[in-house]
Amino acid sequence: MEKPYVVGIDIGATTAKIGLVDARGTVLVQTAIRSNDTTDPQQFVENLCSAITKLVQKDYDMEQIRGIGIGAPNANYYKGTIENAVNLTWGGQQTIAFAEMITQAIGLPVKITNDANAAAMGEMTYGAARGMKNFIMLTLGTGVGSGIVIDGKLVYGSDGFAGELGHVTMVRNNGRLCGCGKTGCLEAYASATGVARTARELLEATDKQSLLRNIPAEDITSKDVFEAAQQDDALAKDIFDFTGKMLGEAMADFVAFSAPEAIILFGGLIKSGDLIMKPTVESFNSNLMPLWKNKIKVVFSQLKESDAAILGASALAWEA
Repeated sequence: MEKPYVVGIDIGATTAKIGLVDARGTVLVQTAIRSNDTTDPQQFVENLCSAITKLVQKDYDMEQIRGIGIGAPNANYYKGTIENAVNLTWGGQQTIAFAEMITQAIGLPVKITNDANAAAMGEMTYGAARGMKNFIMLTLGTGVGSGIVIDGKLVYGSDGFAGELGHVTMVRNNGRLCGCGKTGCLEAYASATGVARTARELLEATDKQSLLRNIPAEDITSKDVFEAAQQDDALAKDIFDFTGKMLGEAMADFVAFSAPEAIILFGGLIKSGDLIMKPTVESFNSNLMPLWKNKIKVVFSQLKESDAAILGASALAWEA
């Protein structure tokens, strides 16, 4: 039987998105399951494979599937493993032979890569990076991920884990503790969770009036900060300014490494639009070497958040 379809999967900290994709890059059908409702990797694999089968068999046949491509935190393209993925409830401080487990459970070849690398592949093939051979993709969600493309190829490094730009150190002394175990990482400041942490710190450090004071500090989310900023809340705007300043400084350093044509921002945090983009670009250009000042494009992803990583991961599956 002809195998004209692949499955692309984007595994995040709270949900795993699954899509059936054809050779033209059309996401034909998709679904999602919780990725944080178990601490057992085997149970998650069973849940995932069950969801794949149900999705495909609604209108198609499993015999038509060529392979599965997966984007996941701390995924190793070379080994097919997920390693020390602390943002996943079933990840933790261990190495999981994830691709092999999926193949054993569902009988299809599987390729896996870092979730941000998958998003970069999707953007390069179908989105804002079409035609670009040198760019950096930054995913601003629960954490900060990155995919680095040089000369049209993703950078994996010697061990498969190159490009963890979310874990460059931004604050050397008394920096925030990051989920990776280090302190002062970009992820601890420029992610959605970082925005919420900044809100709590500023609320405690200042007596400035804010709509955010109507919310218990421990319950504040980046969405709350965005909604307050939309209502012209000064403290909420300060939070975005601080976040953008930190992100722009980091991006300027990244340019010195790979001289990209563009930096593409993707993920839930970009829904805040100019609130995050304006301070980021200002900080970025003010911290660049003169050689690159005002030459590097900073753009939002052109793909729907639900599609980019699915499409990127699906590209892997054609190799499987």
